[in-house]
Amino acid sequence: MAMATEASVEELDLSAPPCLHVISAFLFIEPPDVVISFARDFDRGLISDRVQHFIWEHCINRTDAKAYSPYVRGFLKRLIFEIESSGEVVIDELYEKYVYYMSMKDDVSAKEKARFSKTISFIFPRECSDLPSCPKSRKLEVLLHCSVNLLEGDTGCSIWPSSLFLSEFVLSFPELFTNKSCFEVGSGVGLVGICLARIKASKVILSDGDLSTLANMRLNLESNKITASNDFLEHTVDSNTVQCLHLPWESAAENGLQQINPDIVLGADVIYDPLCLPHLVQVLAILLNREGLQAGDSRNDGCLGKSTRKSDDQNGTYLHDGLPRSPPVAYIASVVRNITTFNCFLALASEANLSVLDITERAKPFSLLPYAKSYQPSSIKLLCISYLPK
Repeated sequence: MAMATEASVEELDLSAPPCLHVISAFLFIEPPDVVISFARDFDRGLISDRVQHFIWEHCINRTDAKAYSPYVRGFLKRLIFEIESSGEVVIDELYEKYVYYMSMKDDVSAKEKARFSKTISFIFPRECSDLPSCPKSRKLEVLLHCSVNLLEGDTGCSIWPSSLFLSEFVLSFPELFTNKSCFEVGSGVGLVGICLARIKASKVILSDGDLSTLANMRLNLESNKITASNDFLEHTVDSNTVQCLHLPWESAAENGLQQINPDIVLGADVIYDPLCLPHLVQVLAILLNREGLQAGDSRNDGCLGKSTRKSDDQNGTYLHDGLPRSPPVAYIASVVRNITTFNCFLALASEANLSVLDITERAKPFSLLPYAKSYQPSSIKLLCISYLPK
């Protein structure tokens, strides 16, 4: 069998599937079988020399991201097994790297406190090329430092499905957020805020009640060339500056919240703890109750109304109808894990004079994570919340 040359690997189009999906799925830390299934699309289901060299050069040996060692070790083990099972020869580089990882000893104490890098690659389909959020390459990469420990106490440093969904929503409907002052509650790793900065929101303020989560969030902002500021009252027109605010919901002061004065409030997977819900609803009510709203505003004002995308046959762009007219509004993405908890949130919101509309079917974002098989957007609800004048 002929060995693959550097030229044969370089000839592959990195901007087209399956190359793009293999790289993106690996950096996203998808299960090894998912990455390998994409790799099989190269050469009629075989993991040939060329495919192996591609995986080595663009995944394993990639220098701009520090992958989680146990994941790489498990991936290599599975990959080598699949190659040998199909009768192919494993290239030396993969074997040597696997031996290297097998020789490493896990430090349990360090592992519990560890962070690892995970890259979210938003891949825009061709019909999105004219969206302001779409780079020329049609791929937007966000590097995030995440927690290894998913147990209670470090959940804020994990990437949850609703934050992926809300980020897709922001990038799919940039006109909703561009030149708007945006405030996120429970910002976690900061993914949504990085996307808001990308589409040039006039101001982005991220908040979290946990100080270690806030520190990790600032690190993620800096890793994506975004300046993290501690002063949320600072006026800035620089879209590469994001304010970070320590905000425990239970101790949030009304005067402080009123000074934020956002056009749009966002939140991902914040409806989960019944004990926190009264404080969350109070925060939302204060942020959304802005003076100057006309008493005649209806329940639908300020929320995303009927939304359709009409294809323009001339240039392939998309037109968006029914955009919000009267901010402030809140967009909350949430997986309904417990219907009782969710209904409790709805009841508390009603008592606080908040209108909650389910716009999941009206405002479907583009599928920008086609390689992420572990991500199931169908389980997520998108809520639009506005304040009802008394």
